[in-house]
Amino acid sequence: MEINLQSTKIELIQWLTTIDNASVLQKIIEIRKKENKDWWDSISEDERESINEGIKDADSGRLKSNSEARAIYEKWL
Repeated sequence: MEINLQSTKIELIQWLTTIDNASVLQKIIEIRKKENKDWWDSISEDERESINEGIKDADSGRLKSNSEARAIYEKWL
C-alpha cells in the first residue's frame, strides 16, 4: 500500500491544528525530537574518541591509501 506523502502531510497538518490536548502535543514533540536526534549523541564515548583520533590522523596526513588498507585487511574482506 503506497501512501501519497503530500496528502498525508496535509492531513496531519490539518489534524494538528485541531489538537487541544497538551499530552498529545507533547508526545508529538517527543517523536520529532527522536527523529532529529544526531547520531553523534547515540554513540559511545569510546566511539567518539576513536572518530576524533581518526580525524586528527587525517588532518596530520597519517593516512593509508585504499590499496594499502585492502592489503592489510584483505583476509577479513
